[in-house]
Amino acid sequence: MNEQRMNTGPVRILGLAGSLRRASHNRGLIAAAAELAPSVEAIVESADLRGIPFYDGDVEAAGFPPEVSRLKEAVRSADALLIATPEYNHSYSGMLKNALEWVSRPMKETPFRGKPVAVLGAGGVHGTSRAQYHLRQVLHAVDAHTLNLPEVMVARSWEKFDAEGRLTDEVTREQVRALLQALVAWSRRLRVGPLEPT
Repeated sequence: MNEQRMNTGPVRILGLAGSLRRASHNRGLIAAAAELAPSVEAIVESADLRGIPFYDGDVEAAGFPPEVSRLKEAVRSADALLIATPEYNHSYSGMLKNALEWVSRPMKETPFRGKPVAVLGAGGVHGTSRAQYHLRQVLHAVDAHTLNLPEVMVARSWEKFDAEGRLTDEVTREQVRALLQALVAWSRRLRVGPLEPT
């Protein structure tokens, strides 16, 4: 990564949503982040996790599927990641976990290592707090640099998005903007580059 670009140009953020539903509130959070990004000198692009097969060591040994290779390269080339997670059974989605498993392989070459990451989520009365806690544990395991604060846990999300999944609540939009601003500052502070495995 070009350090000069990180310090002078917009920070390129890859958004990952842990839900496939078209009007998903977590996909709506990534879309809202993309709308708000220019105000904090960032560009947010969304990765499509559809078509990622179940992780299988035999498949990995034979060669990464094209969908996985594209996702790994998108993670590698991004300056930072923004992950929006729903909460299923007190944890994050299996689809998101599967994608993280693929991208983390092989561990000595994972593009997660040293990557700045921010986490947020939209859900029920707890605002995906338990899912975010589990997700942070996994991000720690793959040696990502997860932003601690601010936390964005959108409770009672059905009151804050319209029928198409667009975030309409202005307080929450400001929280997303503040998270992006912190992620941009975190990314520039870390000056992310490829790190050698220990």
